[in-house]
Amino acid sequence: MKKIVSITLVILAGLKLCAQNTYVFFGSFNHDKETEGIYVYELDTLKGKLSKITSAKGVLNPSFLTLSPDGKYVFACTESKTKNAGSVSSFEFNPEKKTLTFINSQKTGGENPVYLAAHKNGKWLINGNYTEGSTSVYPISENGLIQPRVQNFHFSEGSVNPDRQDRAHIHSTVFSPDFKYVFLPDLGADKIRTYQFDADKKEPLIEAEKPFIPTSLGSGPRHFTFHPNGKFAYCIEEMGGAVSVYQYNNGKLNPIQRINTHSDQFKDNFESSDVHISPDGRYLYASNRGNENNIAIFSISNDGTLKTVGYQSTKGHHPRTFTIDSSGKFLIVAHPVSGTAVVFRRNAETGLLKKVGREVKLNGVSTVQIRKYEPK
Repeated sequence: MKKIVSITLVILAGLKLCAQNTYVFFGSFNHDKETEGIYVYELDTLKGKLSKITSAKGVLNPSFLTLSPDGKYVFACTESKTKNAGSVSSFEFNPEKKTLTFINSQKTGGENPVYLAAHKNGKWLINGNYTEGSTSVYPISENGLIQPRVQNFHFSEGSVNPDRQDRAHIHSTVFSPDFKYVFLPDLGADKIRTYQFDADKKEPLIEAEKPFIPTSLGSGPRHFTFHPNGKFAYCIEEMGGAVSVYQYNNGKLNPIQRINTHSDQFKDNFESSDVHISPDGRYLYASNRGNENNIAIFSISNDGTLKTVGYQSTKGHHPRTFTIDSSGKFLIVAHPVSGTAVVFRRNAETGLLKKVGREVKLNGVSTVQIRKYEPK
């Protein structure tokens, strides 16, 4: 009898797993509201194949996407790369009906929004505006409606490279693991700015005790991520072609390592872009654009430091962003220049990548997010 029950439970677990749907969300530099700007695909988690299920028009240049904690809403940076403009937009995603429905937009208070992060309580959204070097905070209603911004901080100072760093350029807005702090890598000022975040206040962003940590001059800090254990943080530097490693504790960063993301054959003109860690915390991945078009793979030691494993082609041109699914099984890359999205299967033991399925043609694809939805 016990054996029958056990077999039944295994079968039910398998059926539930099969019933789960994994969806992939892409934004694009569409440059025309009459063309598709956001796409939703379903990922076959056995073969790695992507199948389109829906899309949305009516938005311009959605350069970055993020999802609400419950996966019900998709938030997008819109009107990016549009002179004297910038907005954030909200959409409702219904996995049962496979629909993506526009809700509303709000002005960002800064030009060229490039990054968005949602608070774990689903009530706040914070974005970074690259060109004017600013960040804005928005309340989110229960129905996914973005309310007008309640805070907008502008930064002015630049750094040593007059062509790239004439002024501040906020390139990402990342919550700490406990959501009590926000970190803002500033490519223009060579700083990682820090703010406290009090979700119970009407104006939640408060300057931290230590308002920033400097990075190497001319490094251009871009994207930022935390180790799953919450003890370490990693910043990819676009202009320096490196990842800086930090010990993290209660809003404070302590630098412990800086390691190149590029191989020895590439000596200059770095264009590092994105950084993510596998869910098991064993490997870090960093993308390189420009002449390289690859992902640098690092193993992560117990003390948080990195060791180079190798470099693998992303099979496309200009890997601007990529992401890893929650199971750690797949890594998907968005290439805006070649207009392709490529799926790789991760080897959990070695950290290496293997291309699977066919690449998907998406004109100007700018960003990618993955989310698994449980059946209702």
